[in-house]
Amino acid sequence: MKKRLWRIIIAALVFIVALLINNIEWLQIAMFVISYIIAGGDIVKRAVTNILRGKVFDENFLMSVATIGAFLIGEYPEGIAVMLFYQVGELFQSYAVDKSRRSIADAMDIRPDYANVKRGDEVIKIDPDEVQIGDIIVIKPGERVPLDGKVIEGNSMVDTSALTGESVPREVEVGHEILSGCININGVITAEVTKEYGESTVSKILDLVENASSKKSQSEQFITRFARYYTPIVVIIAVFLAIIPPLVIDGATFSDWIYRALAFLVVSCPCALVVSIPLSFFGGIGGASRKGILVKGSNYLEALAETEIIVFDKTGTLTKGVFNVQEVHPKGVSREELLELTAYAESYSNHPISSSLKQAYGKEIDNGRISDVEEISGHGVIATVDGKKVMAGNIKLMKKKNIAYFDGELIGTVVHVAVDNQYAGYIVIADEVKPDSAQAIMELKAANIKQTVMLTGDNKNVGSKVAKELGLDKVYAELLPADKVEKLEELFLQKSKKGKLAFVGDGINDAPVLARADIGIAMGGLGSDAAIEAADIVIMTDEPSKIATAIKISKKTLKIASQNTVFAIGIKIIVLILSAFGITTMWAAIFADVGVTIIAVLNAFRALNVKNL
Repeated sequence: MKKRLWRIIIAALVFIVALLINNIEWLQIAMFVISYIIAGGDIVKRAVTNILRGKVFDENFLMSVATIGAFLIGEYPEGIAVMLFYQVGELFQSYAVDKSRRSIADAMDIRPDYANVKRGDEVIKIDPDEVQIGDIIVIKPGERVPLDGKVIEGNSMVDTSALTGESVPREVEVGHEILSGCININGVITAEVTKEYGESTVSKILDLVENASSKKSQSEQFITRFARYYTPIVVIIAVFLAIIPPLVIDGATFSDWIYRALAFLVVSCPCALVVSIPLSFFGGIGGASRKGILVKGSNYLEALAETEIIVFDKTGTLTKGVFNVQEVHPKGVSREELLELTAYAESYSNHPISSSLKQAYGKEIDNGRISDVEEISGHGVIATVDGKKVMAGNIKLMKKKNIAYFDGELIGTVVHVAVDNQYAGYIVIADEVKPDSAQAIMELKAANIKQTVMLTGDNKNVGSKVAKELGLDKVYAELLPADKVEKLEELFLQKSKKGKLAFVGDGINDAPVLARADIGIAMGGLGSDAAIEAADIVIMTDEPSKIATAIKISKKTLKIASQNTVFAIGIKIIVLILSAFGITTMWAAIFADVGVTIIAVLNAFRALNVKNL
């Protein structure tokens, strides 16, 4: 950009000097030629190179023909002015693209430079690529986490803003997962590496961002096809405009009509469209990344604006995916005793339900108090705790042991407990709804989403309760992964021809549905690798409300792209017609090309601004 700027300044100064030399014609022409070579030599060179490669009709060819033609008919100042203003337009484009790239780079400035690997008593710095699974790494305050791992020593606050867009630091301690790309704020953390660099969060995010611009939207594809046919057509029209009128119209001169044809060529250059439309989408993708939303391509950003139906998985998407004890209902024993006996009986199991019971109990388990543990698959567990025979499990276990239990309608996972063959009560364990799930559904309905649907493998009672709480339109429960695909096919029939269906999920079992939907949206913070790979859009914050934000960004980007398309084509058509009739000069042609490009590029900048969305 600096090189281009200096070239414009030097060419402009030589051009001004040439304009001031009125009395020595040969010197003036020589100065004009020098100015032209400085301003447009690279464009003419590119045009010749492209012609030799078989790519004739591009903007370099149009600019070269128009300006060299202006020189041949003695319109030196206008030929140089076209090149100078064209280079100014290119400078603006370069600046705009660079700003968009930097906005993404700033949001995604997460590539680690090194990893501190512990080898014996020594800590050595090595490239993250060379670190193996199982290696122990040390992350000091202020350093970026180089690889995904599990904290085995220390605790600290970590800045996850580069990954999630969230400004509030998160606390990590022993046992917590830590993602690459985060910045350690205050404490020294030792972690065991769980993924190689190529499979780590940071690597996958960088790959998503780098490949995002390769998948073109329909608007970009239209512009590419438009330019392919449009350019040769305007060149042929310009040739006819230069040759035919002087031959058939009395008094018409070749110099006059060649001038009109050259002005026509300058106007016809499709730069404003070719640059500003992709730039709008690039800005939209950059703006989304600032909000913790990774979009894998312009086509997916465009499709979001046409979404009519959004289908959600439940666990881990609308709910936290973490089971917690919600209710304790004792019978004949105290609440504390029921929770303690159940936690002890379940202490040997790694099942999520057992983990939630131990967490609710909140005290250290003394294994010396437990004996004769028997786990009955699909039923529960039987153990002796302090000499008491404790049975904890589902209805099947109570029926099997002929114990009368509470048989009311309960929502959630229920653990029934019996002590010495006497019913001692039940504990309700349920998943919690995410804090912003209700807000997400409300915002999606405000964004004119016609249907919000939930597909879940959970039972009907739980599914209906969550759907009612959140205000979803439909819920389908007790589904296997294959059933989810089947339901998705049914929902496809309910959208319009142009409408899109989006599926939001987080688990490995959601991958087939994410791939089948028009737009697959994965919860990336806690979501599985398979779901993130299959998805088209990744919400790094795990917040469902970010889906509405992504739709707003999509609609804003599309609006900007449409404005640029209508503005650029409209102005060009008007000036092309005026140029053909000789009503405008080359200066108007310059505005219709470079001026329109600059205005369109400045408009495309607006896609980067997502603060108030």
